[in-house]
Amino acid sequence: MNKTELIAAIAADADLTKKDAEKFLAAFESVVTKALVEDKKVQLVGFLTASVVERAEREGRNPQTGQPMKIAASKAPTFKAGKKLKDAVNGK
Repeated sequence: MNKTELIAAIAADADLTKKDAEKFLAAFESVVTKALVEDKKVQLVGFLTASVVERAEREGRNPQTGQPMKIAASKAPTFKAGKKLKDAVNGK
């Protein structure tokens, strides 16, 4: 499902116009992004937990040359499915 299909599905499910569903999705993306940038956790109980993990600097290898190289420390968003979502996917 791409973004356009998601907007159409939200509009149909929530009895909204596509324009309102698009505004909702944009606001949701913005709020979650801002929270993760501020190192906050976003938790929708039973559905999804989004958080940020820090990756330490490490040594890797250049796949083309095989030479060792340093991989810089970074932050990465992580997403974990909640029990309700897992059960729905598994047909429970």
